[in-house]
Amino acid sequence: MFDSKWRRYSFSAQKTQRHRVRWIALWIAGIFILYTLLTSLVFHVCVLENETMQPGLLKGDRFIFSSSGIYGFIPGSDLGSFLKRSNIVLIDKSSGKDKGFLIVADSVLRFITAQRVSIYPAENSLFIKRLIGLPGDEISMTNFVIRVRPKGERYTFTEFELWERPYESLIPPAPALWDESLPFSGNMDAIVLGENEYFVLSDDRSNTNDSRTWGPVPLSLISGKAMFRFWPFTRAGIP
Repeated sequence: MFDSKWRRYSFSAQKTQRHRVRWIALWIAGIFILYTLLTSLVFHVCVLENETMQPGLLKGDRFIFSSSGIYGFIPGSDLGSFLKRSNIVLIDKSSGKDKGFLIVADSVLRFITAQRVSIYPAENSLFIKRLIGLPGDEISMTNFVIRVRPKGERYTFTEFELWERPYESLIPPAPALWDESLPFSGNMDAIVLGENEYFVLSDDRSNTNDSRTWGPVPLSLISGKAMFRFWPFTRAGIP
């Protein structure tokens, strides 16, 4: 009884309590600022929400992506300097849009929900894809297999001859009456990628959106490349 009254009426007790609250608030603010800096400048944590990257990557896989911001600290380089064919990249279709104060609100929401909730639903803006073509490459497709003539080369190679790391793709059988005028056809005329343009595909080559429907992706929409798959543990490693 005496202790509760002392805490209620004592000036020194109230001062101590206010001091404790301020320190707690400062710690929370510091952790939030550090979290925001790390997730915007160093890495992203992202979950594959669909089955577009099977058979090698499955729905529910969780990845650590490097952030494009970290490469700005390396003199004379950017994310494009570190991208290789067959890298897994994170496409942010919301990049460059005027979000204003919503960026701060989204950071707060992600912080307090441990990345589980966002103002911008991942299925509407974030896409995990395979990088197939680099700037200057000539890209074509035959029977769902990409052919690449690298910039400055005389010869054309299949995507599997140029990969940085081996991967599997799911090649669907072509349905009857499916021709090149329809979306996701297995064939594509040759295109040449411009400066800072990249060609990305889903490993599942059936009915999924990628550069076949979007067209080449500018570097400004690539927010990072996958560094590590940390879940599930049984398949953890470099994707």
